[in-house]
Order: sequence, then structure tokens, then C-alpha cells
Amino acid sequence: MNHVHESARIGSETTIGMGSIIEAGVTIGDRCAIGHHTVIMSGAHIGDGCEIGSHVVIHAGSRIGSAVRIDEHTSVGKQPMRAPNSAVTRERELPPAVIGDRCLIGANAVIYTGCTLGEKVLVADLASVREDVSVGAFTIVGRGVAIENHCTVGAYCKLETNVYITAYSTLEDRVFVAPGTLTSNDNFMGRTEERFKHFKGVTIRRGGRLGVGAVILPGRTIEKDGVVAAGALLTHDVEAGQIEAGHPARPFRDVPEDQLLDNQGWD
Repeated sequence: MNHVHESARIGSETTIGMGSIIEAGVTIGDRCAIGHHTVIMSGAHIGDGCEIGSHVVIHAGSRIGSAVRIDEHTSVGKQPMRAPNSAVTRERELPPAVIGDRCLIGANAVIYTGCTLGEKVLVADLASVREDVSVGAFTIVGRGVAIENHCTVGAYCKLETNVYITAYSTLEDRVFVAPGTLTSNDNFMGRTEERFKHFKGVTIRRGGRLGVGAVILPGRTIEKDGVVAAGALLTHDVEAGQIEAGHPARPFRDVPEDQLLDNQGWD
């Protein structure tokens, strides 16, 4: 048996699984399928044609577009936790999570409140996307990826398995980040009050690419079409169209002409 509040509005041909709870003020569109033991909290909105798996939690006020699929045990609109000594998380009112049309969110993913996903974003199993994050349309956030707070990720990006994007980072459109890549934002490694003035993530301009297991130190910028090779340790900025390789990374050669983003025929 499920529990649907009398003020909830459920569209036609929508099904709700056993043991699910639909709280006050929830709106669910037509032709949706809600799994078993799922909780949709007060004021949440779900568009038409969505598939919401079992044991999903959609937190209060969250906005889910149309034709969205959310797999089992995923949380949308989760409130952040703040440790007493956190340098970047503040206690404040955050806007609801917004999930664009036709997004696909895997199992055991966590999408925080204050996060916005554009149209057709894929967030794979076990990924987490923090508050104050926007992810552009058609971007892929791979399995186990973590995008920390205060980040902007553009459209048509690909963040592959177990990538870590540190807080205060910017990735422009068509950025590619290979598996296991790590970024950082604190050159002081948690020591001295001075560090609070200098937090800065990484900036990857349009078409930048990072190879498997690359490590990018705080505040570095990879310019358009710049490449950091697999296993490289980047301690300085990368010029446009330049490949950097090594440990620490040094200029290696120019990106081949046929690999430049403007030569791919993409819109």
C-alpha cells in the first residue's frame, strides 16, 4: 500500500508502486511510473513520461523535467552536510535541484539541492553532483564521478569513471576528462588561515582534454584544445592547442590539426 497526500496531483496513466510516499503539494505528470518504496517530498514536481525507480528519494521542491529516468536508490535534492571545519560549505538557503528533460540518472547517485542539470545529461551509477553546480546539456557524468560544489560544467562534456572535479572549477563545452583524473583547489593543503583567500579550482577551456590519471594542481588553466597527457602532473597553465606530458608536465608538441575541435564538424 502506498500513501498519497490528498493535495498531490497525479497525472493520467501514472502508476505508483507499493509502499511509496507522495507528500503534500507534489505534482506528477502523465504516463509516469513510480517504483516501490519511493519517497517524493512536499512541493516536488515531476514532468510527463518519467520513470522513477524503487527506493528513490526526491527531496522537497525538486524540479524534474519530462521523460527523465532515475534509477533505484538515488537521491535528488539532498541537502549538503557541513562539517564544523569545512572551508567551502556554508549553511544557507539553497534553490531546489532542477533536472532537465530527458536526463538519465543511474542507481545510487546523489544530486544535491542547488544543482541544475541541462537537457539529456547522463549521470551514471554512484556519481555525486554537489550544490551550486550546473551541468550543460548532453554532458556525460560517468560512474563514480564526483563534482564538488561551486562548479560549472559545460555542454557536450564527458567526465569518465572516477573523475574528481574539485570545488570552484570551470569546464567549458566539449571538455573530455579520462578515467581517474584528479583536480585540486588548495595549495596550502589545509594549513594556515591564508589558504581561505586562495581557494581556486581548475579551468578547462572549450575542447580541453585530460588523459587517464592526470593530476591538475590548484588554479591551473588549460586553454582551448589544450591536452594534458595520461599520468601527467600539471603545475602550470597549458597554452591553446598544446600537449603537455610528464611528471611534472612539460610542453610535448602541438595538438595535430585534424584533432582540433573546430575541425570536427560539430555544431
